[in-house]
Amino acid sequence: MLYHLVSQREFEGQSSSAPYMPASLAGEGFIHLTAEPERVAWVANAFYREVPDLLVLSVDETRLAAPVRFERTPDGVFPHLYGPLERRAIVAIQPMPRNQTGDYEFPGA
Repeated sequence: MLYHLVSQREFEGQSSSAPYMPASLAGEGFIHLTAEPERVAWVANAFYREVPDLLVLSVDETRLAAPVRFERTPDGVFPHLYGPLERRAIVAIQPMPRNQTGDYEFPGA
């Protein structure tokens, strides 16, 4: 399973009948993903702290048409999807809850 974080507004702002294509696909050439469930909250708190309506998309890698490459970043090795995210590959959508201190906690961990 792979995971992608996105604001609910951004995700729902795209047509549900077309593949999901976040700005990073056009700007960087890939979609940021996370492979380890225990790292999803870390990513959310490090990069999405100010997003009030954060969702986590659970992605079945076997349903993707575009290649996924695991690449080294300054924060470790992360998967990157080099193409659009087909809606059929999204197997779950969950809101990212916050704890009492305001930190995101991954509901699937």
